[in-house]
Amino acid sequence: MATTTHFYETFQPEHYDLYININRADKLISGKSTITGDAKAQEVLIHQNGLTIAGVQADGADVPFTVDNAIQGIRIELAKVGQTTLTITYSAKLTDTMMGIYPSYYEVNGVKKELIGTQFETTAARQAFPCVDEPEAKATFDLAIKYDEHDGETILSNMPEDHEADGVHYFETTVRMSTYLIAFAFGELQGKQTKTKSGVTIGVFGTKAHKANELDFALDIAKRSIEFYEDFYQTPYPLPHSWQLALPDFSAGAMENWGLVTYREAYLLLDPDNTALETKQRVATVIAHELAHQWFGDLVTMKWWDDLWLNESFANMMEYVATDALEPDWHIWETFQTSEASMALQRDATDGVQSVHVQVEDPAEIDSIFDGAIVYAKGARMLVMARALVGDDALRAGLKQYFINHKYGNAKGDDLWNALGDASGMQVGDIMHSWLEQPGYPVVTAAVVDGQLTLSQQQFFIGEGEEVGRQWQIPLNSNYEAAPAIMKDQAVTVGDYAKLRDASGQPFRLNVGNNSHFIVKYDQTLLDDILAHVDDLTAIDQLQLLQDLRLLAEGRQISYAAVVPLLSRFAASHSTVVNAALYQVAGNLRKFVTPDSDEEKHLQTLFDQLSAAQVKRLGWLPQAGESNDDQLTRPYVLSAALYAKNSAAVLAAHELFEGNRDQLATLPADVRVFILRNEVKNFGSKDLFDSLLMASRQTADASYKADICDALTATTDLELIKQLVVKFEDADTIKPQDLRAWFRGVLANPAGEQAAWDWIRDEWSWLEATVGGDMEFTTYITVISRVFHTAERLAEFKAFFEPKINTPGLTREIKMDTKVIASRVALVEDERDAVNAAVAEVVK
Repeated sequence: MATTTHFYETFQPEHYDLYININRADKLISGKSTITGDAKAQEVLIHQNGLTIAGVQADGADVPFTVDNAIQGIRIELAKVGQTTLTITYSAKLTDTMMGIYPSYYEVNGVKKELIGTQFETTAARQAFPCVDEPEAKATFDLAIKYDEHDGETILSNMPEDHEADGVHYFETTVRMSTYLIAFAFGELQGKQTKTKSGVTIGVFGTKAHKANELDFALDIAKRSIEFYEDFYQTPYPLPHSWQLALPDFSAGAMENWGLVTYREAYLLLDPDNTALETKQRVATVIAHELAHQWFGDLVTMKWWDDLWLNESFANMMEYVATDALEPDWHIWETFQTSEASMALQRDATDGVQSVHVQVEDPAEIDSIFDGAIVYAKGARMLVMARALVGDDALRAGLKQYFINHKYGNAKGDDLWNALGDASGMQVGDIMHSWLEQPGYPVVTAAVVDGQLTLSQQQFFIGEGEEVGRQWQIPLNSNYEAAPAIMKDQAVTVGDYAKLRDASGQPFRLNVGNNSHFIVKYDQTLLDDILAHVDDLTAIDQLQLLQDLRLLAEGRQISYAAVVPLLSRFAASHSTVVNAALYQVAGNLRKFVTPDSDEEKHLQTLFDQLSAAQVKRLGWLPQAGESNDDQLTRPYVLSAALYAKNSAAVLAAHELFEGNRDQLATLPADVRVFILRNEVKNFGSKDLFDSLLMASRQTADASYKADICDALTATTDLELIKQLVVKFEDADTIKPQDLRAWFRGVLANPAGEQAAWDWIRDEWSWLEATVGGDMEFTTYITVISRVFHTAERLAEFKAFFEPKINTPGLTREIKMDTKVIASRVALVEDERDAVNAAVAEVVK
């Protein structure tokens, strides 16, 4: 941007009267934005992006203005400062960017339909109406919407509709809120409603392409989530309703618009009769995440985008707190360990990663800080640490005071720490700053030196990293009382190891429960002791051991070859978390082999040895009354058996396909993807390919659609891959919101890697034009970095992306992902022979 002035410094809105007219047929938006507020200067700045400004008035009189696209604004000259009412008339095109006001497309019984929705976070409200589009610029809003309406349509917004006159829908005045949380939608919708104990109306809405019962699960979770949060936060939900709306086209996962939360269909609607437990858990946590925001983010909003983590990290933690309270039998914190913790540790080990709290100004850069592994997952781990330190009573008391102090206003991170500190009597901020203000995390080395148990911390890197002496205040969570609760120094001596070991009667361990954001490197003495008693460890602690060994191997602090012989010790576990960690390590071994080589055959044998007993125990089809662990473990072992080309598994999947050929969507959702992928890879034909692609276009079931994507992108037929890549730009076949998954699937398929890589290089301009304004755009680069592992691909990656390194919003991602690929290439080249020898030794 040409300036870093926050527009709020020039004009502070108090109230908006918004009139917006949307013409779907002509793809045009027109409107009038009337803003009453306090002008702090005679030149005030109002945001716009892509709008045609017809005129500007101040207090009823025309005033000079200039549109400054460099700052996405309008410069308005006023005669005076102080209380002013601005009236801005404008028009704009209705585009398919999935940002601002935009159409979603879907079909009902073969008839194409259109639903209009909005997505304003982070800086897209300015594409819908002139405004001061900054989180701190809170105001009240009166919204009036007119559209080319026909019978049977419903319109929704943040607040209830007040009345309709002359085709204009007028909504009740909002509470004081930020522009990015304004939302509305209209079209042919179906919905279901209920009320909470406190009288809040809860509704779930979707298109009529779905069965009515697909709304039921979300309605139940949303109702109980609102009830839980009202109790936990000790603060009433501040609006009359909470609508949940599934949009057929949606770039993110979901968006916490106050009172009208929008979702991808995959994250709200589900078939109650045939949905995998994992999918139910994902939908429940997404709903709980967005509803956590209704207080934390909406009622109290970060002052500026540098404190985005304040919104997202907290909601990410609370989605698990809430879901655990609503469905305790799910043990949802185990999912936190296998997804959030693992993702955060992997990403945060690359030099150059952003800190949780990061300075940002440029709109393109604001979108780029939505790093799921850092702002969401790592930040949530930080808050889990804080929760463990202060306890739930102090957390709830602190939050209640935080909401009282800042409701309908804005806050910074220190405001939260101060509230929690006052409630707990602890200097919470001092501990948390070391984690939030600097990137990365430590590896704590535990060793016996001259008979003394010693600990030391140093920043952990995967790949090259510059050691700059960072230190953390680490909650050690040791099982030995002699170890300090918080490790503040670079090194500490715990005491005489033999005496400590004898007194404890168990191996020395750190980070018990895996809730602190660090990994542990035990010396051989300590590691051997742990491994000798590995069956005594809890499932989470076994996961942590495998996780830390994997990361240490990725970071070149131990050899992957040393980890290979340990895997079989965990193969019989009935725990999902252990199997998740086990198969993540095993899956990482695939980068050391060339497809169809003798080395890969040895690795496939290892996968067979690890999974065979479990496949026999669990079988292919879900059993009545089986445990959640068994339901969630089955996909890991079936996937392993099919990679191993286990003939019985391949045949069983084929027989299930043949027995359900005419009703593939009804196959059990837990295993359907493996059956379809097996059929495409091992028994595929063009007819099968075409029929599945057509089914993907026609189904409204997001889970089935994702399974077909997974299956078709696994084909080894080069001609079919070529046909599939052509469909990447056919929005009727592959929606732009789903394109990344299709691209990733083909790229990760050795037979399709070249075609996918050629496509993204040839069509980068098209991709940028289609989804470039989307906060998910940089993840196309991330996807590539997770696949490439050869020197040739690294050179091609650099040749293509380095010329783009100064593109706003792409800089950090390109730099980081270059390092990610480079470190993997070096690891594979250095350790390939040793790892493959270790695998061959284990399976012989």
